[in-house]
Amino acid sequence: MLEGLIDDAAQRAARYLHGLPQRRVSPAADDVARLRLLDIPLQDGPLEPELVLAELDDIGSPATVATTGGRYFGFVVGGALPASLAANLLAAAWDQNAALEVMSPVASALEEVCRKWLVSVLGLPADCEAGFVTGTTMANLTALSAARHALLRQVGWDVEAQGLFGAPPITVIVGDEVHVSLLKALSILGLGRERVVRVPVDRQGRMRPDLLPPISGPTVVCLQSGNVNTGAFDPVDEICPRAKEAGAWVHVDGAFGLWAAASPAFAHLVRGVENADSWSTDAHKWLNVPYDSGVVFVRSGADLRAAMSSPAAYLAEGQRRDPMRYVPESSRRARGIEIWAALRSLGRGGLAALIERDCRLASRFAAGFRAAGIEVLNDVVLNQVLVSFGEDDTTARVMAHVQEGGVCWCGGTVWQGRRAMRISVSSWATTEADVDMSLQAILRIATEEAGRT
Repeated sequence: MLEGLIDDAAQRAARYLHGLPQRRVSPAADDVARLRLLDIPLQDGPLEPELVLAELDDIGSPATVATTGGRYFGFVVGGALPASLAANLLAAAWDQNAALEVMSPVASALEEVCRKWLVSVLGLPADCEAGFVTGTTMANLTALSAARHALLRQVGWDVEAQGLFGAPPITVIVGDEVHVSLLKALSILGLGRERVVRVPVDRQGRMRPDLLPPISGPTVVCLQSGNVNTGAFDPVDEICPRAKEAGAWVHVDGAFGLWAAASPAFAHLVRGVENADSWSTDAHKWLNVPYDSGVVFVRSGADLRAAMSSPAAYLAEGQRRDPMRYVPESSRRARGIEIWAALRSLGRGGLAALIERDCRLASRFAAGFRAAGIEVLNDVVLNQVLVSFGEDDTTARVMAHVQEGGVCWCGGTVWQGRRAMRISVSSWATTEADVDMSLQAILRIATEEAGRT
């Protein structure tokens, strides 16, 4: 029975994936409306697993957004590589609790292997520690927890034991284009999203080193590798040495941009990033593993472990890596499994090729827009393209029709006072044909909108 059920699930998953090139990227309104069929009172008795799976597939699959296909360009969402998807299925069968080594030796071992591989391909210090979390929001929170611990310990304050009441203040310096996930982490940690010192940025969103304020006392300087709108990078190589000389902790938010370090063609964008104290990134973005998967790196493993400490007599330490010592969660899924599979399947060259191909495809988008007389608002340095179709209202209508049309999906944003459509090319599955099909659909809609005005 169980074997047949798993085979059925695999066949349904394969049909879904094989049908992605022919289906809409956004679900049709009728398919979304059918989700009401799931909103029923819970029955009294059990239901056969085969019927449960069939109901989920028949109603749920048509109402999904095809983010794992080649024509989804919203929110810097990557697809799932074949090896990482298959590993995810096996991991679900294993059902490992990745809290302690004794709970899952394989989860512990794979995390340590992935730590070594990741710091190598990303050019980070070989001995820095890593934690495997849900995404960059949690990675930022974890890194900033380590920063808070280290900075307050230096002035004689044990923040884990005594909290923040009466603690010496910590100054947090960010760029004007700081991502909301970092501000959310600051608010959760009690450091305040409105207490930050904001540094002006240039027209691409990069922090201006000449406007960095004087630094004194416990301070965290938060830099960005990969602006979510333009793809631009804060000049870490200029700012980091000045901040470190003043005794500040430097954190790099590199949700997707940190992966540029894995490509010889784009590694110059993260020059100097290795000199920071902590880093955050998403594996479910450019490494293309299934959700959810983020990674935090901290130069000082002792500071990370101290910030994440959870003493309890029954949580005896293992002989090797206990994953919960490096993250906020205790019980959690073994995220290192899919990361290992993705890296093992790609190798260094495959990972670099994935990044470089997506960047070429982003440039192909930009060239197609410019050739059609459509304004591209950013310097396309990585995988992000910002487009304006004229007046803000016109841009909004074009975006709405693109999203409703189903050929592709692109998100919207406001960039330096102007409404824009944002295209993020982040998937291994995207091809030149996908870009050309999407361009044709977008330009047709833009032409129709121009004819109405």
